[in-house]
Amino acid sequence: MRAARFLLDHPGLTLIVTGFYIPAAGMPETDGPPGALALGRALQKSGRQIAYVTDAYSYPLLRNFAPASCEVIQFPILGGAESQVFARQLLQQYDPKLLISVERCGITRKGICINFRGVDISAHNAKIDYLFQPELPSIGIGDGGNEIGMGNLEAVIPTLPGLPLEPAITRTSELIVASVSNWGSYGLLAALAALTGSAYLPSLESEAEMIRQIVEFGACDGTTGRQTYGGDGYTIDENQAILSCLHAWLAEYQRPA
Repeated sequence: MRAARFLLDHPGLTLIVTGFYIPAAGMPETDGPPGALALGRALQKSGRQIAYVTDAYSYPLLRNFAPASCEVIQFPILGGAESQVFARQLLQQYDPKLLISVERCGITRKGICINFRGVDISAHNAKIDYLFQPELPSIGIGDGGNEIGMGNLEAVIPTLPGLPLEPAITRTSELIVASVSNWGSYGLLAALAALTGSAYLPSLESEAEMIRQIVEFGACDGTTGRQTYGGDGYTIDENQAILSCLHAWLAEYQRPA
C-alpha cells in the first residue's frame, strides 16, 4: 500500500525495468515479465505513459508481448563506465518521473552481477542499475536478494540462510519483497486497485495464459531452467492461488462498511 501511494504521488512517464537471463538455459526466466507487463497495462489504463527497459536477451520477449504502441528500450551490455554514460543519456532523453524494477538482477559491491547460486552472470546482464539515481523516485520488486532494490536490505540479506552473501547494492525509494517477483507486482496492483477503485488486478485466466505464452515463446523457470508453466519452482495453479487471495482481499477491502 505504501508503494502504491508512492506510485500515485509520482505521475508522469514511468520506465519499467525487467528481464532476468538464465545462461544455463539460454533464455530469460518467466518471473518478471508477466508482472512488469501487468503493471504496464494498468498504468497505461490510468493514462500514464510508460516504456520498458531491458537488455538484448529479454528484448524479443518484451517486444512481442508489450503493446505495439509501447516503446521497449534495449540497454546494451557494457562495462561500468559505458553503462553510466548510456544511462545518463537515456535519462536525459526520456526524463522519467518514476522507475519500477521487477525481478532485474542488480550489481554487487564488486560491480558484478550474480545469480541466486552466486555465479557471475555479468557477461549476460546489462547494468541497468545506473538508471536508478538517488534523486529519481523508484520502486523495486524482488525475491532473492540479488535484484535492483535489494540494496535497501544490503546489511540484512547476508545474515539470512540461503540468501546471497554478496547482495545487490542498488537502492530504490520503495522496496517490495515477495516469494516470487510476479506476486509482488500483483500485490502492488491490488493495492493500486484498492486506492483508486480501478480494475487493475489481472484475472487468474489472463495471467495463466500469459505465462503459457511466454514459455512457448522461449522463457524458462528461473529455479529449474526448464520450460515449465510457472515461475521460480511454483506452478500456474499456485500462481493462480496467490491471485485468487489478492482478489478476495480486494473484494473485502472494497466492500461497503
